[in-house]
Amino acid sequence: MSRGPGRRPERYAPLVCPHRPPCPGCPRFGAVDPPPDALSRLAALAQAAGLAPPAVEAGAREGYRHRARLMVRGRPGSPKIGLFQEGTHRIVDTPRCRVHHPRLNEAAAGLRRAIRTTGASPYTDRPHRGLVRALQGVVERRSQRVQLVIVANDSSPASARELMEAIQRELGDSLHSLWWNGNPERTNVILGPHWEHQVGPATLCEQIGGVRVHYPPGAFGQSHLGLADRLAARVAAWIPESARVCEFHAGCGALSLGWLGRIGHLDANELAPAGLAGLHVGLAERPAPERNRVQIVPGRAAHHTELVDGADVVVVDPPRSGLEPELLARLTDDPPRRLITVACGLDAFERETQALLAARRLELAELRVFDLFPYTEHVETLARFERRSS
Repeated sequence: MSRGPGRRPERYAPLVCPHRPPCPGCPRFGAVDPPPDALSRLAALAQAAGLAPPAVEAGAREGYRHRARLMVRGRPGSPKIGLFQEGTHRIVDTPRCRVHHPRLNEAAAGLRRAIRTTGASPYTDRPHRGLVRALQGVVERRSQRVQLVIVANDSSPASARELMEAIQRELGDSLHSLWWNGNPERTNVILGPHWEHQVGPATLCEQIGGVRVHYPPGAFGQSHLGLADRLAARVAAWIPESARVCEFHAGCGALSLGWLGRIGHLDANELAPAGLAGLHVGLAERPAPERNRVQIVPGRAAHHTELVDGADVVVVDPPRSGLEPELLARLTDDPPRRLITVACGLDAFERETQALLAARRLELAELRVFDLFPYTEHVETLARFERRSS
């Protein structure tokens, strides 16, 4: 659905979550509308550009999360799998999370049973002991199976062999693939540098924009897939036929692989090795004429700002921290004819939009809001900028 943001008081549906409080995962649980503060800030940006308040694209608000990372703590006989309470390392067990796809809850339940069966020890933060630190689960829509990563406090998978075998027995046909990840350091980073593929396909596959997009387990992907599909379609509608396009932070190609049949050329930049791996797999499946239109450029976007030269359209999809200063400066000083930004960090988006407009070389032509993170304070913002004619 689409609607203007309005300024009415927040509305809440009479929903009950068995884990609230103290689970911090959905601070606005039950809210019908996106966060009003974000909407009012974006409405102010639109008004300053002479636009109407941005339309809001909303989707499912229960069972929508196809991707989750959950921490593992407790004891071998009573493991807990869920999120940390705010500002602590005390875990909230969330076996019946209402925003998770049911398969994610089933995968967590399977890991609980496997830990009890094998006696594998959950991780303990202060002494830095225990084996099982976390899980990452991703549900593939087509098969409804789970790509599962078990994060262990070890640099070798040998200590987790029995556990991995037990997980396979517990989950059976609902398991898409299983991966061991080693993270033996004292850190709040969830995934570690060590990987071993246990069983199943090497990538999870999603149909986006009419093409297959492949996700290795370490790659970034959206959680709210139904709404992310609509965002990708909106971006595609803003890409002209035969255009020369440059995309920064391309990831696995969820936005751009679907353009290849009708654009003139694509420069796709990505830093993360897993994102690059997925992009290469997806590109390899495309017909030769489409593959020949693409140049994959690995590395930091800040090191490849020259890709803006000659591009008709530049697409940026940065992390929450926003664009690298070097790239923002390049887009501000000599922008392309069209700039499309996909932003998950509102603070960074506001700051960057003000810088782009202050240079008076671009104008904000369209602004849309996608409620990709229901029950939180965050939204995804999609913007189209056009170069001024004079």
